[in-house]
Amino acid sequence: MPLHRAIYVSDAVGGAATSLLILAEILGESERNNRREGLTSALMRHGGQFLQIIEGRRTDVDRLMDRLRVDPRHENLRLLSDVAVSGRRFGDWPMILAELTPEAARLLNGEALDQLSPARAEALLALAVGIAPVPA
Repeated sequence: MPLHRAIYVSDAVGGAATSLLILAEILGESERNNRREGLTSALMRHGGQFLQIIEGRRTDVDRLMDRLRVDPRHENLRLLSDVAVSGRRFGDWPMILAELTPEAARLLNGEALDQLSPARAEALLALAVGIAPVPA
């Protein structure tokens, strides 16, 4: 099955930037929807922004991106990367919360999420969820 990986950053709106309840709602909804659609994903919220990586079949990734573009919990969605891939990097997780660990914070190096290159964004999310880095 051909796979696709999209990485985006967006600006959180209102309580979505700080509320644990809203974050829990996002994670719960995403896990149910992603499981149903065969998607895997990791989401980080930091500095008033969301960074998310989504993996799955092209049509399913596109359908989710269309829903995200109109989701009122965030705005100004910017696609950092949208590529075909040979395999999933984020395993079997329909949705996992990527925490800004001390190691991930060092990689971020004080930059805003929307300043990251696609490769650094993917590395940040992988490091934050405990996935080994891709060999250079």
